[in-house]
Amino acid sequence: MNITWYECKVKYRKLNDSGVQKVTTEPYLVDALSYTEAETRINEEMSAYISEEFKITNIKVANFAEIHPFENCDRWFKSKVSLVAYDEESGKERKSNIYLLVQANDVKEAFDHTTSVMQNTMGDYTIPAISESPIMDVFPYFTGEEEQLERFKSIKSNTINEEIVEVEEIAREVEIPEVSENEEV
Repeated sequence: MNITWYECKVKYRKLNDSGVQKVTTEPYLVDALSYTEAETRINEEMSAYISEEFKITNIKVANFAEIHPFENCDRWFKSKVSLVAYDEESGKERKSNIYLLVQANDVKEAFDHTTSVMQNTMGDYTIPAISESPIMDVFPYFTGEEEQLERFKSIKSNTINEEIVEVEEIAREVEIPEVSENEEV
């Protein structure tokens, strides 16, 4: 399933460092299926953080191919990754750019995280640019189904393993003769 990220700009009153309330507009990312769902989700998410009135001033589709959060990091960085492909017809290299949103504490750490994310890539790539993103927070869509799916896979795996053990025990008790590949049953 393809994930679509929407950048939502939220305008609200915020207490600054000197203790004065100031109107500010900050961008947030939400995972949604449509603009309408993005608006609903950002309203729900921001209601948990902002007790006063706020306004959604803009919603647009973000151009991030992937989002990669990392623990103990407090800022988001936009990494431009150029994928290098060889065009056999023209005999030239072609580059196509993708953008990753990577969580890190500084640019060097963002570069390291981008490199670790891209390490299993089959083709060649370069990282021509990394810049700090204004994104304040990312809200992925989570239904709880992911956890249920993992639990189901675990139960299914255990059940299959138990059935295999049972069949092996029954085969030992019955003493089924082995049939070679050339013999017909």
